Amino acid sequence: MFKLFLHSVLISVLIFAAFSCGKEEKNYVPKPKGYNRIDLPAHAYRKLTEIHPYTFEFSKYAEVVPDTFPMAGKDWIFVNYPAFKANIQLTYKPLNNSPQSLKDFIEDSYKLTTKHQIRASSIQEQRVLSQSGKTAVIFRIEGDVPSPYQFYTTDSSRHFLRGAIYFPTATKNDSLAPVIDYLRKDMIQLLNTLQWR
Repeated sequence: MFKLFLHSVLISVLIFAAFSCGKEEKNYVPKPKGYNRIDLPAHAYRKLTEIHPYTFEFSKYAEVVPDTFPMAGKDWIFVNYPAFKANIQLTYKPLNNSPQSLKDFIEDSYKLTTKHQIRASSIQEQRVLSQSGKTAVIFRIEGDVPSPYQFYTTDSSRHFLRGAIYFPTATKNDSLAPVIDYLRKDMIQLLNTLQWR
């Protein structure tokens, strides 16, 4: 009796298996990698109202906060973008008509940029003339780096300003490309409207 029961179960399983396999094969294709959707607001700017040796226009979607780094100078600030978890860090240094200070600050800018060489696929340097008539050197750092753009600008006698776009997240930069481009435009607006005080 048990053998008959076992035999009928085995036949039922085989019949089920035979009919469940259709002649059509389904081709399953893995889904491509996706990235989070990032909604970017239209660019809109306001003037910096805090008292510093410089002024410029920055995004209405950002906030200006003091740099809290222990060695930060009194005129070092972050243009912080809470929605993007990113910021533009600005470090200001007075030159006091010192050619040696100017040389040292420029060398420091290059050193800070080259620190990204370990993870960068390339570093491109571009000298630009802003709409306000100031010359700036912009570094574009490609690859999965926390700072895709850095720059410095100076009047060569009294003022030196260095800036860097920073993402403290570990996200791959190809997924952040729209935000990086958005912040690059804000950086250009900052340089175009920069005035020394």
